[in-house]
Amino acid sequence: MNQTLRQASILERIKQKGYQTIDELVAALDVTPQTIRRDLNQMAKRGDIERHHGGAGPISSTENTEYHTRKSQLSEEKQRISQLLADHIPDHASLFINIGTTNEAIAQALLSKTGLKVVTNNLNVASILSVKPDFTVIITGGEVRSRDGGIVGEATRDFIHQFKLDYGIIGISGIDDEGSLLDFDYQEVRIAQAIIDNSRFVYLAADHSKFGRNAMVRLGNLTQCTALFTDQKPPEKVQNLMDKAQVQLYIAKKEK
Repeated sequence: MNQTLRQASILERIKQKGYQTIDELVAALDVTPQTIRRDLNQMAKRGDIERHHGGAGPISSTENTEYHTRKSQLSEEKQRISQLLADHIPDHASLFINIGTTNEAIAQALLSKTGLKVVTNNLNVASILSVKPDFTVIITGGEVRSRDGGIVGEATRDFIHQFKLDYGIIGISGIDDEGSLLDFDYQEVRIAQAIIDNSRFVYLAADHSKFGRNAMVRLGNLTQCTALFTDQKPPEKVQNLMDKAQVQLYIAKKEK
């Protein structure tokens, strides 16, 4: 069994059975403990699983990965997604951008545009975009989270409801097989819902690790989005759902 198939098998076992020890995986896959440890470390680095001493388990549904870890995970994939999404934003458009490391990469890609007007509850996004003198950048009111520069709270949601913009760019922590958009923070979800309600087009940016990932708060459904920008084909059930709802799919493929 090659590495790709082996890691897919490990992921499937963890999804079905929960926490798995190294010894259990060694017995199930008939490989050495060193091979399993190497696989688990690689998978944890990608954000597929949560590494523990002596084994691994599924990503927590109650607590998100630490910000600086998320920022470094799948950075190449995020860059490809960001550039593809930015290519679909015209000059002089108005847009919301919410919290998330992928959205920060999107902000960087948008610097090639002209005359954008942006409303954001992400201090990092505002800092990136404010270098362009032809951009108008508006920061929402609310409480600033020290861990990631996100702005949340009722004041944030009320502020967003004052606008009706061309595009809403949102990130997400997980997408299940029914198309539910899942996140960890109730306050953050309320703000993303307000962005969806006040955008003419909703663009969801999510790398492949978000498919099948659990989180405890339901934001909405993929069918509420205009388009999904990702780096790999979604699971078949998700693709069928998107086709039925006429949600556009854009895949940022790796250049050969």
